[in-house]
Amino acid sequence: MKTRDSKKVEIVHTPVLLNECLEYLSPVGETFEKNAFMIDSTLGEGGHSNAFLSKFPNLHILGLDRDKDIQLRARERLSVYGGRMEFFNGWFNDFYKNYPADKEKPDIILFDLGISVYHYEKSGRGFSFRYDEPLDMRLNAESGESAADICNNMREEELANLIYLYSDEKYSRRIARAICEERKSQKIESSKQLADIIYNAVPGNYRHGAIHPATRTFQALRIAVNSELRRLPEALHAAFNDLKVGGKMGVITFHSLEDRIVKNYFRNLGKKCVCPPEQAQCTCGGTPCAEILTRKPVEPSSEEIKTNSPSRSAKLRVVRKLRDASEMHLLQIEQEAM
Repeated sequence: MKTRDSKKVEIVHTPVLLNECLEYLSPVGETFEKNAFMIDSTLGEGGHSNAFLSKFPNLHILGLDRDKDIQLRARERLSVYGGRMEFFNGWFNDFYKNYPADKEKPDIILFDLGISVYHYEKSGRGFSFRYDEPLDMRLNAESGESAADICNNMREEELANLIYLYSDEKYSRRIARAICEERKSQKIESSKQLADIIYNAVPGNYRHGAIHPATRTFQALRIAVNSELRRLPEALHAAFNDLKVGGKMGVITFHSLEDRIVKNYFRNLGKKCVCPPEQAQCTCGGTPCAEILTRKPVEPSSEEIKTNSPSRSAKLRVVRKLRDASEMHLLQIEQEAM
C-alpha cells in the first residue's frame, strides 16, 4: 500500500473524449458568430472547459462542481480567461432545478460523470484503495454519510445488495459478511483497512484478476455516498429544459448503470410520444423533444485508451433540443436510479 509523496509533481486530470466533445458540441451558426454560453456541469480541474475556451474565442462558460477544493484548482487554471469563465459550487441537479430566472439559457451543456484523477490521487478522502486514507468518499465533505458510516452501520443484507446493485460484484455477500464481522471488533475507518477486508474475503483466484478485488466495492460505495444515480435523472431533465431550443447537450458516462439512464432518457426525448399505451389521449406533446446526434455512443479511440487508461469505459451521447420535455419523459427512467 502506497503513501503520499508531497514532492511529486502534481497530477492533472486528462479529460476524456476531448476532441469528440469539441466536435459534437461545437457552437455553430449565428451562435458562434456572436457569443455562445456553455455550462460545464462537472468542472473538475477544468480540462474540458479549458479546451472549449481555447478553441472558441466567442464562448463563455459557467463551471459547476460540488467539491470546493477541486474547484479552487480549476479557478487557478482557468484564470487566464478572465470574465469568460464563471463558477458555481453545488450539486448539478440542484443548480438546474433552481436555474436563475434572470440568467441566459445555455447553448451547450456538458456532463462528464467520471471521477477526477484528483480525487483518487490528491483528495485524501479514501476514493482509492491504493492509499491509506480516511474512508470518506464524499465530494461534499461537509455533509452526508461517509463510506465509513455505511460500512459501520448498514445492515449486512442491505450492504450486500448495495454492493451488487451499484457494481455487479459477484462476491457482494461474502464481502458484506466480512465487513460486518470486522466491525464487531473494531470500526472500519480507512481505505486500506477496507481493501484488506475485501481482499481476504474473496477466493484466491479472484484476488489476482484483471482488476483489484476491491475495485467494484469501492465504486459502489462512492456511488451510494454521493447519490450519483439518484441525482442523474433529475439533473438531465432539468438541464435539458434549461437549454436553449437548438442547443446541444452531451453526457459522458463511465459505467453501465449511468449510461443506461442517459441512453433511455435521450431515447425518450427522440420519440414522438412517451405516453403509456393504455392512455387514450396523448398529453406529452406528440412530437420529438430532441434530435439524437449520436445514434450509437461515441467511444475513445485505441490511441486515447493507450495514453489515458481511465477513458477505456467512457461513452459520449449527444442530443440537440427541439422543444421542452414533459414529466412523462422523466418518469420512465427515475425508477432505474433508486
